[in-house]
Amino acid sequence: MIFNRDWSRTELIFIALFVIFYLIYLGRTFWYAYQLKTSARSAALKFFLRSTAMGALIIGLLEPSFGDPERELQAVGKDIFLVVDVSRSMDATDVQPSRLQRIKFELNRLINTYPSDRFGMIVFSSGTYLQCPLTFDRNALTIFIESLNTQMLTDQGTAFQPALEMALDKQSTDTRSNASKVILLISDGEDFSSVNTKTLRAIRRQGIHLLCLGVGTREGSRIPSNGSYVKDEDGNFVRTMLQSESLEKIASEAGGSYFEITSVRNDFPQLSQSIQQIAGRLIDQRKVSITSNRYYYFVILALILLSFDIMITVRTFRL
Repeated sequence: MIFNRDWSRTELIFIALFVIFYLIYLGRTFWYAYQLKTSARSAALKFFLRSTAMGALIIGLLEPSFGDPERELQAVGKDIFLVVDVSRSMDATDVQPSRLQRIKFELNRLINTYPSDRFGMIVFSSGTYLQCPLTFDRNALTIFIESLNTQMLTDQGTAFQPALEMALDKQSTDTRSNASKVILLISDGEDFSSVNTKTLRAIRRQGIHLLCLGVGTREGSRIPSNGSYVKDEDGNFVRTMLQSESLEKIASEAGGSYFEITSVRNDFPQLSQSIQQIAGRLIDQRKVSITSNRYYYFVILALILLSFDIMITVRTFRL
């Protein structure tokens, strides 16, 4: 038992006064009982009840707590970088309401599923931009996810290599965190560059888990644009299709996994479960006080004892 308050002079004075005056009262009661040749045993019982109740009240005022005074708590988690394709093809509607809108919905669910993990975000088309550094702030992450659109970057086209290089660099240089590292690459798979095998090997060698999510359909669809559809240089409507082979190859060479969202298939629950199965590493540990104040136990005991005291009468003479 631990007291949250220390004994003060005030408590000691009250205890001393209680003992002195009650001993005087008790002595007078026994003296009169002796003179009248009667018994005052009930007075002794009342003294026991009142002194015990007084002691219980004093202990209650000192706010006693029970439990282990300290316990070591450990925080275990992961650092997850979301690498999101924001090229024009992500506006395609072969996955409703559009590829990018569907991804935004799933990402909002993901970040709230793992509150102990840090999330960061990189957006890319042919260029790459750090949208959000690693953070626990879910409100900020939600704002960044909702702000995703295909007009964010002026360069069009899609290039995986710069985005993967940035994600690798951010995960490798963050020496302050000992968390497990995850990169989630999200795209329709249309890559107009080549991915350097050295980058994928570095991801694998450093123990970073690479997950690839393809979104779209193999039949594909046109890309909406200002009430019409995007056209190529010859004036023909552009048709964008899911290129799963490129994403599968990236995942395979980095020792990761590939998942899909199509019009008839949604692997996002499996992807989320894969993240859950990645063992988190120790992020922080600290000792915290976990004792619980139990003053009311003693107050209740005092009230019960005083109730018994009221029911007991002291009689020092007979009629």
